[in-house]
Amino acid sequence: MKIVLKIGGFAFSTEGRKEPLISDYVKLLKQLAGKHRFVIVTGGGAIARLYIRLARNMQVPESLCDQLGIFVTRLNARLVADGLSTRAYPEIPSTVAELNRFFASGKVVAMGGLQPGHSTNAVAAIAAETVKANLFLNATNVNGVYTSDPDKNSRAKQLDEVTVSKLEEILFKNEMNAGGYDLMDHIALRILQRSHIPTVIFDGRDLSNVKRALRGESIGTRILTD
Repeated sequence: MKIVLKIGGFAFSTEGRKEPLISDYVKLLKQLAGKHRFVIVTGGGAIARLYIRLARNMQVPESLCDQLGIFVTRLNARLVADGLSTRAYPEIPSTVAELNRFFASGKVVAMGGLQPGHSTNAVAAIAAETVKANLFLNATNVNGVYTSDPDKNSRAKQLDEVTVSKLEEILFKNEMNAGGYDLMDHIALRILQRSHIPTVIFDGRDLSNVKRALRGESIGTRILTD
C-alpha cells in the first residue's frame, strides 16, 4: 500500500522520556519500508512553537513565523531520512512536484512543511492526495477524536468514526486550532473530503498502533468523507 504517515511533533520531544520516540519510529519504518511505500510528514512540536513564540515577541511578521516553523519540521524530516539511511530518498521535498519525483524512486520520502499558512496536517493531506495514498495515518498524542477537548472536559467521549462535517463542527465550534488540539484544520479536511482518502487519527505514542492500523484493525478514530 501507499501510506502517508504524519508523525506529530510529540515524537521529537524528550518530555517524560530519555530518548525521543522518533528513534523507535525510525526502527519501525525500517521494518515496514519493504512492505509498503511511505511518505512521512513530520510536525514541528515544542521546538517550533518556541521559535514562533520568540519571533512573535520580536514583532516578526506572521508569514515569517510560519517559515520558522517550516524550517523546524524540515529539520525533523531530515533526521528521519538520515535515520532511515538508504531506505529513504536523500532529499527533503519543498514542493509537490519534488514530492512526486522523489516518491517515484520507490524510497521512503520524509518531508516537513511546504508553505506558510499550511499546517503539517494539511501537508500530509496534500501528500496523500498527490501520491494517491491508500491510507493516511495521523499519529498524534491523543487517542483519537473526542466530542470535545478531553483536556478541558472530563465527560468528552472518544468517537470510533466521524464525518468530515461533524469533525469540523467539533474542532472549530470549540475554537480548537492546530497549535492547541493538533488533529486537523480546514485545509486538511477539505482535501480529505474531495479525495475520499481513508484516514485514521490515533495515539501515536503506542507504536503498535501503526501496525494495527495497517492490518485494518479498529483503532483511534476513522474519518468518513460525506
